[in-house]
Amino acid sequence: MEWQPDEQGLQQVLQLLKDSQSPNTVTQRAVQQKLEQLNQFPDFNNYLIFVLTRLKTEDEPTRSLSGLILKNNVKAHYQNFPPTVADFIKQECLNNIGDPSPLIRATIGILITTIASKGELQTWPELLPQLCNLLNSEDYNTCEGSFGALQKICEDSSELLDSDALNRPLNIMIPKFLQFFKHCSPKIRSHAIACVNQFIIGRAQALMDNIDTFIESLFALAADEDSEVRKNVCRALVMLLEVRIDRLIPHMHSIIQYMLQRTQDPDENVALEACEFWLTLAEQPICKEVLSGHLMQLIPILVNGMKYSEIDIILLKGDVEEDEAVPDSDQDIKPRFHKSRTVTLQHEGGEGEEGEDIDDEDDDDDDDTLSDWNLRKCSAAALDVLANVFRDELLPHLLPLLKGLLFHPDWVIKESGILVLGAIAEGCMQGMVPYLPELIPHLIQCLCDKKALVRSIACWTLSRYAHWVVSQPPDSYLKPLMTELLKRILDGNKRVQEAACSAFATLEEEACTELVPYLSFILDTLVFAFGKYQHKNLLILYDAIGTLADSVGHHLNQPEYIQKLMPPLIAKWNELKDEDKDLFPLLECLSSVATALQSGFLPYCEPVYQRCVTLVQKTLAQAMMYNQHPDQYEAPDKDFMIVALDLLSGLAEGLGGHVEQLVARSNIMTLLFQCMQDTMPEVRQSSFALLGDLTKACFLHVKPCIAEFMPILGLNLNPEFISVCNNATWAIGEISMQMGAEMQPYVSMVLPHLVEIINRPNTPKTLLENTAITIGRLGYVCPQEVAPQLQQFIRPWCTSLRNIRDNEEKDSAFRGICVMIGVNPAGVVQDFIFFCDAVASWVNPKDDLRDMFYKILHGFKEQVGEENWQQFSEQFPPLLKERLSACYGV
Repeated sequence: MEWQPDEQGLQQVLQLLKDSQSPNTVTQRAVQQKLEQLNQFPDFNNYLIFVLTRLKTEDEPTRSLSGLILKNNVKAHYQNFPPTVADFIKQECLNNIGDPSPLIRATIGILITTIASKGELQTWPELLPQLCNLLNSEDYNTCEGSFGALQKICEDSSELLDSDALNRPLNIMIPKFLQFFKHCSPKIRSHAIACVNQFIIGRAQALMDNIDTFIESLFALAADEDSEVRKNVCRALVMLLEVRIDRLIPHMHSIIQYMLQRTQDPDENVALEACEFWLTLAEQPICKEVLSGHLMQLIPILVNGMKYSEIDIILLKGDVEEDEAVPDSDQDIKPRFHKSRTVTLQHEGGEGEEGEDIDDEDDDDDDDTLSDWNLRKCSAAALDVLANVFRDELLPHLLPLLKGLLFHPDWVIKESGILVLGAIAEGCMQGMVPYLPELIPHLIQCLCDKKALVRSIACWTLSRYAHWVVSQPPDSYLKPLMTELLKRILDGNKRVQEAACSAFATLEEEACTELVPYLSFILDTLVFAFGKYQHKNLLILYDAIGTLADSVGHHLNQPEYIQKLMPPLIAKWNELKDEDKDLFPLLECLSSVATALQSGFLPYCEPVYQRCVTLVQKTLAQAMMYNQHPDQYEAPDKDFMIVALDLLSGLAEGLGGHVEQLVARSNIMTLLFQCMQDTMPEVRQSSFALLGDLTKACFLHVKPCIAEFMPILGLNLNPEFISVCNNATWAIGEISMQMGAEMQPYVSMVLPHLVEIINRPNTPKTLLENTAITIGRLGYVCPQEVAPQLQQFIRPWCTSLRNIRDNEEKDSAFRGICVMIGVNPAGVVQDFIFFCDAVASWVNPKDDLRDMFYKILHGFKEQVGEENWQQFSEQFPPLLKERLSACYGV
């Protein structure tokens, strides 16, 4: 007996569906309650499917809504449906997949996919065979509905379909789909390609077996009149480029010709898919070889795609020049991620390097507010990567176009020219240098353009050439650029403010102390912006201030500068509550400022210190509550604690010994003990950085905790978490220097790990350097314990420290090596050439260290005798030979 609805029940359900379309919130709340009640009845879901599939008299939106409510129920508790209900729903879906209404067909398709994804593909064995059979139906609606459902299943379950779990249905499905590439309906052709496309990236065996048929079928559809079909053809070719380029190479010339046409397709969605082809091709080793001959066609097409479309301009309010008084809505503000502190060393010929394990965020070409990927962004990205592949070979095709664009009267075209110039900055820098003396002043002029979108893109492009600007005499370009950028920071348009602030931060990083003469002027502008900016740009302003402090360092420590900068920062600090995420960028900014100001920060340090300790304490307490009662409490946002620990590090580093009284009056050491054992690696990473900084600043408060802390440090010498391991290693080195001989009981806890890390292949440079420094420092304070291992680490030790600048850390580490060689000279004999090379890397060691080097070099020479030494030193590269004879007379 088939299930039939009860008339009264059916009316109730229909009334509920009508009510749920009401905009009134009170009605909505009543609907939610009613839904929860009805869900107690097992056959409520039968009513929902009945309305969707059988009640053809009802309007379509109501029927579709009934299906969507059922879909949510399936998602939430399908496993509790009685078998009779589940079977009725499945049967109704398959019987009605060919409903005359496209909306109802699509709803049923979604419902089928949702049931299938609940693990039901295995327990609904007739689903795929039946859907594939229905494709043969003479009735268009049935064929289209089944294909729609199959496409959703392929999207959701591509891996499962290509596994033994289901007896490899793709062996039947893929050849079947390929037959439909020739179907008379464009909608069906489009479904068929979309289904097969799901299996390209996973290299499904059934597709690989039919790969040539697939590619031929795609070529046959190349000129299809339907844009959705063309889009799917382009998407397929882009993916095949990644996984089966071998099959495309014989046809590459015609594929490139085809993609050149499609990148200019009148339908922007097709053009965007086609434009991805150039991005993907640029990553392939054959790019240069196959694309060289086509650059003269491709470059103008990409450049043309970089113009704003009319829709972009409307969405970006391109005609609104002043909006600085309009508050930001919360969804305008992207979440920020704090980059935890990593301790690094200074290198020869450059600043300390960022830890390489952390990817530096790429500069986004262009405005992220249109964060939807579009043709403009894709074209700019493609030009950027191609510039990196072809370098200056791109310029003959570009320069003739650029001139016309950059000086064009139509602002939209001029704007795209400025974007082009920025996109090629990285790849074509060498070849652009001769033109920059003319172009940079023109771009600086564009900073005053009457169109906000021109002003903002000029900021970005100029920041891409900041390195060159800074390499010229300051009066030529740096000064005019800085003057104009500072005006733009105070622009009336929010997008321009944002672009100018970001560009200025880039300029600060490049210019460093070149900015010192202009500090007063810069600070006046940044502080003025404080009172002017809305929410989103304030966050970028903090970054510009922090970067300024990092770039000019102690030059910021002048009473007049402190007077300008600190009051607005502290006012913001007092305004923000402890739970406000805007504290993150402000804390990061203050951390840079405290490090730069050093003693100049003393008047502000107490409240800042106290609050950081409170933030750590609150977060730890909340984490504890959550671990004990996860059902009653929310998990804390640990970023608050990480940022606070990093600011405490900044204070310890900036204030040095002055931080001692603050530490004495707080329970920070107890909190640190907990943070060092946190489950989250970033928390441990920041804890060890702070531990090292407190060790340098006020060891008397750290020393009583050493017996408890050392085993935890030893446990964290695990290179799986590179930054944690790096900071723990550095902290052990700092502790060794303070402990001296008392470090002896702890050597065995850490030395084996350090020796293992320094010998590991592929260890990042930063970690190698810190490991070498710490081994040297341990050996300096406990030579008897460390020297016997000398032979295990001397070679990687020497090679990892030869590029480090002369500094305190390098000094103490080399003293350690010299003391250890004194204890165990045999340990260095086999690798003595590496030691000679490392010694030669010193520019001017302190006198007593130079004496140590002298004694070891001459001792070795006397030991082996003149003749052997001659033979030995023959292996030296000429430069090394020269330095050793000049500095040490060997």
